Amino acid sequence: MKVISPTELRAMKEAGTNFQLIDVREPYEVELCSIGGLNIPMGTIVEQLGRLRKDVPVVVHCRSGSRSAAVINALESRYAFTNLMNLKGGILGYGREVDPSLKCE
Repeated sequence: MKVISPTELRAMKEAGTNFQLIDVREPYEVELCSIGGLNIPMGTIVEQLGRLRKDVPVVVHCRSGSRSAAVINALESRYAFTNLMNLKGGILGYGREVDPSLKCE
C-alpha cells in the first residue's frame, strides 16, 4: 500500500497537484474537523465506488490511518484500484505535522 505523509499532502495541495481527497470517517467526525476531503464513510464506500476517481491519485484518510488502510486494502484487492494512498497518521497526524489549529479530539 502506498503511504503519503501529511507534509507530502500539504506539498501536493500547495503545488496545485490534481488529486482527490477522500475522508472515510463518519459524518459526526467530519463535523468536528476536516481537511476538505469528500466524505464517504467507510461502511458506504462499496456503494459509492463511482465517486472515486481512477484518473488521478486518491489520498484516503480517517482519524488515525487504520480505517483508511482497511478501505484501501479492500479496494485494491477486490476492485483493482492502483491509484490509492493512505495518509500516514490520518487527520490526527495532519494536525500534528501540518496544521496544529485542527482540533479533532
